Amino acid sequence: MSSSSLPDPGAQPVSVVAVIPARGGSKGVPLKNLARVGGRPLVARAVDACRRADLVDMVVVSTDHDGIAAVARDAGATVVERPADLGADTASSESVLLHALDRLTEDGINPQILVFVQCTSPFIDPADLDDAVRQVRDDLADSVFSAVETYEFLWHITPDGARGVNHDHTYRPRRQDRAPHYRETGAFYVLRVSGFREHQHRFFGRIAVQQVNPAHAVEVDSVEELDLACAVARALDREEPLDVDAVVTDFDGVHTDDRVYVDQDGRETVVVNRGDGMGVSLLLKAGIRVCILSTEVNSVVRARARKLGVPVMHGLSDKRTALLQWMADEGLDPARVAYVGNDVNDLGCLAEVGWPIAVPDSHPDVLAAARLVLTRPGGSGAVREICERVLAARKG
Repeated sequence: MSSSSLPDPGAQPVSVVAVIPARGGSKGVPLKNLARVGGRPLVARAVDACRRADLVDMVVVSTDHDGIAAVARDAGATVVERPADLGADTASSESVLLHALDRLTEDGINPQILVFVQCTSPFIDPADLDDAVRQVRDDLADSVFSAVETYEFLWHITPDGARGVNHDHTYRPRRQDRAPHYRETGAFYVLRVSGFREHQHRFFGRIAVQQVNPAHAVEVDSVEELDLACAVARALDREEPLDVDAVVTDFDGVHTDDRVYVDQDGRETVVVNRGDGMGVSLLLKAGIRVCILSTEVNSVVRARARKLGVPVMHGLSDKRTALLQWMADEGLDPARVAYVGNDVNDLGCLAEVGWPIAVPDSHPDVLAAARLVLTRPGGSGAVREICERVLAARKG
């Protein structure tokens, strides 16, 4: 992996830089920083949060992994190659941050404020980043960390049994009679660069708290926490414009309700939605490419594709390979392709596109992999809904 060339420091002043450490190694979740939450890799979500913060001038990802570097660049970050000795479990976050700052300095970039963001927190609010930056910028603090207010009673185990940590266990005051404590979320830290270089630690000088919404404090360090984050994403993620160049769909369960009608002679029929046809027609007129992939060999799939006027590949044993080949043949950027599926044989395709999409009654693993879950079920206008969202993004 080669280092990205850093931006020309004369192009615009860089006062606030966000650095996101994202190494390839991980014990709890293999390649954790590329794990998808809400259909997007964790590192891409971190880059996006920083880029949407008004006060962050530049976003840097420090990594030792080619795949992470590629995703970070696609998300809009500058990549700094991390030396091997800083990719081990024993390397501190501070050492990685200092290396990134030194790399920036070599290229004439000398920020005054450092925003340290961790990929393991997938729900960072850009407004919280801005508020924390303001505390340092306005000289109210030297280091700021994200935290949630808590009134939890904490305990530790002693030779004499459990004892209270932040309370006297013999006295049980009401919540309204207690002062709050603050639990560090680990999501982000904002540091005055001069003080950080002097102390080489994230906490120094006047330390302040940036309170965040407890719903945003999910941290991913295990498979169980990753599953939780995927479930939370469906409730928390903001709706984004569906700006793509192509829409690829499964057939059964997307164009249909996943049921098959069989007559006495064994002939199979399915029910489709006429509105879907109009939506596809409008997409094609707008220059959006559409394709159907299916594992089924039934002629009804081919007949429906012919009616819609779109290419179809059916009877597939490996839809993922077929999708990759089709995108390559069409010269498409996978990040600008939507794939709509509903069952586990769609998971490979969902992982290859920028917009993995599920119908609402999909398999739980598909729902967890989706960046967008539709409101209309397959066979009841799901395809039309996709078409309307894509066309709306074009008009916007």
